[in-house]
Amino acid sequence: MSSADEILDVVDENDRVVGRARRGDVYARGLRHRCVFVWARDPQGRVFVHRRTASKLVFPSLYDMFVGGVVGAGESYDDAALREAEEELGVSGLPRPEHLFTFLYDDGAGRSWWSAVYEVRVTGAVSPQAEEVAWYGFLAEEELAARLAEGRWEFVPDGMAAYARLRGFGGPASAR
Repeated sequence: MSSADEILDVVDENDRVVGRARRGDVYARGLRHRCVFVWARDPQGRVFVHRRTASKLVFPSLYDMFVGGVVGAGESYDDAALREAEEELGVSGLPRPEHLFTFLYDDGAGRSWWSAVYEVRVTGAVSPQAEEVAWYGFLAEEELAARLAEGRWEFVPDGMAAYARLRGFGGPASAR
């Protein structure tokens, strides 16, 4: 099954399930759904940053400071956060990511999803999925901030919205 055929819950403005649809249809019709964002840090506190592959359905070839993805139909945010982090980082046995906050992302142009933001500590080596991640590195928060300020790397807009809220909430739990 391709990622476009994956079944997702369609939700309303209050994050209540109102139906189900194929992922490709959800994107094509601009249906609201659920996503998870996981702020992954290594033992030194550096943040996992990556560039998405050109084959991604949403925001191809852009940079992201979160790993994550869509929440499958009937799946909880917590389960999706762990699944997506392990899949995208190419690891197993991660601790369950800690939920930080949830917000409604809406770009005003037909892209809208409930976004649950998590944090996880990655203690071992990563081996990101080649079909998901074109480049990656662990960056100190200061280096990430410098990359954002210089504007040479184009970051995913939903990740930028989550990052802005993360900074507004005083940063990740491990940095408090």
